[in-house]
Amino acid sequence: GIAFAVLNVVTQWLAMTLAFPPASTAFWQYGFALILSLPLLFRLGLRAMQTAYPVRHILRVLLAAFGVQAWVTGLATVPIWQAIALVMTSPFFIIIGARLFLGETIGRDRWLATLAGFTGAMIILQPWSDTFTLAALLPVLSALLWGGSSLIMKNLTQYEAPETVTVWLLVLLTPINASLAAASGFAVPEGLALWLLLAAGLLTAIGQYLLTLAYNAADAAYVQPFDDLKLPLNVFAGWLVFGYAPSGYLWIGALLILGASLFLMLREARRETRIG
Repeated sequence: GIAFAVLNVVTQWLAMTLAFPPASTAFWQYGFALILSLPLLFRLGLRAMQTAYPVRHILRVLLAAFGVQAWVTGLATVPIWQAIALVMTSPFFIIIGARLFLGETIGRDRWLATLAGFTGAMIILQPWSDTFTLAALLPVLSALLWGGSSLIMKNLTQYEAPETVTVWLLVLLTPINASLAAASGFAVPEGLALWLLLAAGLLTAIGQYLLTLAYNAADAAYVQPFDDLKLPLNVFAGWLVFGYAPSGYLWIGALLILGASLFLMLREARRETRIG
């Protein structure tokens, strides 16, 4: 959680202070992360890419890549805490998508939690206010795209080994990000921007590695609440570095999203315990 909070500060510094293009930021960040992840890639080997579902893998990585682009661009336009709170709506998009595309049954509690989460998002966005801009929707778009990517990953894990899903992501994400960066004017980092992007790549690799270790060491029901620490950690980081602080009533929206997310997590944990 701390690694990802620092990563968001670095990304926003690149976008808002140094005006480094968001698409190029995403490419260099994940490109450096890929280089640092090469030992894992070599250990898994290209044989792990053997699959009967290449289209699903490509679609999943495309959604993840566009989600990254929307996220980095959003960090260039909205405060960290607002972006984090809005991207936490991703579980609610997953619930809706699971009903529409996977045929899963959605009970009353899930629908109520989803409604509460989106109500919190509306309080934060305030689409009725004069200060609202479409750029504020970018973190929500990112949550939608990442939710779609997660749904496809959930479907793939029924048929594919985790190593196959991981290798396809590592191999495809950087070239897709490179194409998106080239389409918007590819930028080569220099000076402080280069060091910050190297730090972003390192933090991305470390964060993902620590997350993998966490899921290997403990049940998902134990690990998941730490994901919700992103909100207070990034509120603190945004205040410390950029002087951002949410006003009082905007905390209501953030707490609605956080509360709904924790409610879903606890509900799913109880259900898994009953099934087990």
